Amino acid sequence: MQFRHLAWLVSSLMLTISVEALAEAPAQKTVEQTVNTVCAACHAADGNSVVTLNPKLAGQHPEYLEKQLTEFKSGKRANAVMSGMAASLSDAEIKELAAYFAAKKLNPGQAATNGAGSVGEKIYRGGVAATGVPACAACHGPNGAGLPKQFPRLGGQHADYTLAQLKAFRTGERTNAPMMMAIAVKMTDAEMAAVADYIQGLR
Repeated sequence: MQFRHLAWLVSSLMLTISVEALAEAPAQKTVEQTVNTVCAACHAADGNSVVTLNPKLAGQHPEYLEKQLTEFKSGKRANAVMSGMAASLSDAEIKELAAYFAAKKLNPGQAATNGAGSVGEKIYRGGVAATGVPACAACHGPNGAGLPKQFPRLGGQHADYTLAQLKAFRTGERTNAPMMMAIAVKMTDAEMAAVADYIQGLR
């Protein structure tokens, strides 16, 4: 009887400790909570950022988003703001965020001056033969849809963001895409601006 009474006391004590520990443990954030508290300020909750230097994430391939977040976290892609944001994310949270934004509908943009027949279109579809710049469409597709697991969606992206990334590839500020670095060093500011504007209007 004494043994059974002692066993009951131990079991009760362990149950009490477990319940208290569970109550004290921080609740795991849902992906929506992470988006609203961390991502939305720069990228909007639906991934369609209104600040044109911040990329639209909506409709982007999840593999690409996961790769970029992972490389922000590791430091392979340098960005003081995003490295800080990604530092505390687990691999599972990165996957959830990538899937979340990939599932959102992209709000398309419009080119300011580089529509059909423009310099921007010529570069995007045919490259610049004189300097060996390949056509953007060769990797990113005729409508900028990209290719899952290989090349990101570009269509509808803010021109300001695309231009900033092209310049970062050219200067070596961004180094996590060697192919883009090799292409960007051959482009002038004017060519970059034109193709970035054209990309903004793709859909």
